Amino acid sequence: MNKLRLPIILIAVFLLSIPAGSAMQEEKRTLSAEVLWEMKRTGTPVISPDGKWVVAPVTSYDLGTDGSSTDLWLFASDGSVERQLTMSGFADGQPAFSPDGSILAFVSRRDKDAASQIYLLPVDEPGEARRLTDVPTGVNSPKWTGNYIYFISRVWPDKNWEEMAEQIKKELESNMSARTWNALPYAHWDHWIDEERQAHLFRIPASGGDPEPVTQPAGWELPRSSQGPANYDVAPDNSFVAFTADSKRDGVDPEIDIFLIRPGSSEAINITPENEATDGSPLFSPDGRYIAFNQQRIKGFYADKRRLIIHDLQNGRQREVAGDWDRSADGLVWLPDGSGFYGAIDDAGTRRIYHIDAGRRRPRAVTGETDFSGLAISDNGTLVAVNQSFVYPPRLVVVDPVNGGTRRLDTINDDILENVDIGTYESVTYQGAGGQDIQMWVHYPPGFDKNQKYPLFLLIHGGPHSGITDGFHFRWNAQTFASWGYVTAWHNFHGSSGFGQDFTDAINPDWITKPYADTRKAAEWFAARPWIDETRMLAGGGSYGGYLSSILLGREHPFNALVIHAPVYNLYSQMASDFAVHSDRFGDYWDDPSIYKDLSPHYFAGDFNTPALIIHGQLDYRVPVGQAFELFRTLQHRSVDSRLIYYPDENHWILKPNNSIYWYSQVREWIEKYAPPGGR
Repeated sequence: MNKLRLPIILIAVFLLSIPAGSAMQEEKRTLSAEVLWEMKRTGTPVISPDGKWVVAPVTSYDLGTDGSSTDLWLFASDGSVERQLTMSGFADGQPAFSPDGSILAFVSRRDKDAASQIYLLPVDEPGEARRLTDVPTGVNSPKWTGNYIYFISRVWPDKNWEEMAEQIKKELESNMSARTWNALPYAHWDHWIDEERQAHLFRIPASGGDPEPVTQPAGWELPRSSQGPANYDVAPDNSFVAFTADSKRDGVDPEIDIFLIRPGSSEAINITPENEATDGSPLFSPDGRYIAFNQQRIKGFYADKRRLIIHDLQNGRQREVAGDWDRSADGLVWLPDGSGFYGAIDDAGTRRIYHIDAGRRRPRAVTGETDFSGLAISDNGTLVAVNQSFVYPPRLVVVDPVNGGTRRLDTINDDILENVDIGTYESVTYQGAGGQDIQMWVHYPPGFDKNQKYPLFLLIHGGPHSGITDGFHFRWNAQTFASWGYVTAWHNFHGSSGFGQDFTDAINPDWITKPYADTRKAAEWFAARPWIDETRMLAGGGSYGGYLSSILLGREHPFNALVIHAPVYNLYSQMASDFAVHSDRFGDYWDDPSIYKDLSPHYFAGDFNTPALIIHGQLDYRVPVGQAFELFRTLQHRSVDSRLIYYPDENHWILKPNNSIYWYSQVREWIEKYAPPGGR
């Protein structure tokens, strides 16, 4: 007994001597849903004109209250400063620097504010934020140009500010809840659109004063469904404002064009009248001579390639830049010298920064791996962006525009991630429909052992024209699914963006044939891997991913069960949506019923036999919640094992912390029931 006691004592002394933070004593966590909600979320940055300061909104969440708060953080572009700038506990966002960089304008709703207002805060010296506006209908999307700050507000065009305040008070005190429409649009994603209100552009002197209407005197409102900073821009000398509006004034079949107006004028000029498809995102050049904008050519196709057009204000001529480049020109900022642009481009499964020359040189990729977005550039050419990947959330970086190198500005979430065990991922290519290459992201669990066999969870993205790129996804996080013990994958099937216009448009109007084949081929690719257990395969997706999963319900496939979120299940009743997909381009069901009968999943219900978890939110106006109830009732009538999860307070996405954690827990419970996790 005494001979055994000494080794035991020595072992105990050794264990007590291990530092508290060591791996032996503190086991790392996995990337659980709870960890996702512990993380702060960094938004789009702005940079001061001199390139010294960067400001970005940072949102944090409280599981106890199910609430959130957004504050502005200040960073020095040389990395010497990182600190919280506002601490109101409210939603502070949409920052904009003054021309000299000394003051920051931002939008907030504080203390006694009935609606969001513009606040001003000194950057280089101590001081409190002071409110600039008192607009009863609220403000959004501010831009500071010269001595003016421009903003958007949804107003009653026939009322003054005092009358609008009274109208809002009257509506708040009323017990009547009915809404009335005489024309489209009536909703957008998760909110109703008041038919009597219009979105207009205003400006206010930065020194204070009364807001001045910009677009309202000309009788043109901004697009009714949604408005934001991409809907307008201001010339550096305030001589012109460019804005987007529906030139047909038709909510059923809108034609979004770009208009020019001089502040104070009652006349606006349409500079894109010849193009019937959408024109958008106007940007004045630094010298104010040109307007750059993107232009689509296929009317009724939201995923048509967005071409880069430059309009010369002196002679009215327009020219297309890089016309033979098979990518959409998105997320653009002008170079300070006006010679071209940087853009955040959806490019073959990765959102890369590109340099786009305004002349004839071909666009050049600046960055390679991982995703970049939210570009901002200073007068001296300092380029900042949001950078993220599948294994780390958005963070702020300064980008070297020559070689794509990055220098990180923030340390947000580092304290959380240093104690989280995250798996690995890679991009692979397999042969899909018609033998065409399909790119796919494959995620491996932490501690993956290629000598064991793992179950597969194949994710089907929504859109369908929105490819999955190398970014951190909080709602459908592949690394979180992988941490449960599954190889998880996103395949960019036919129809996905970022792979050229022909590839994107290859599934119209036939939403089934090629994506279904690509999905089957993906499963076959995995079945051929020695580390996949082909008897433990699952699939699922949301929106269009829910549509394709509903198609799988009644067709041959290798999946034990499906997860179907916010599914487009019945293309006839989908007419209740805020957005008509096929009818805008290919006609309504009374014009050509064959398209809808060939494509609508509910016509194949007689063959449904796969267990399915169905999830939907009441506030989803893009895919109305009735779609899920129809599908659930169908499965129950067919005695197919199924579960319906209904959120009365969520929209197309599950956005509240505790609802999201429940979502992940239910998905996990469901897939573990039909494909037990882990390597074997």
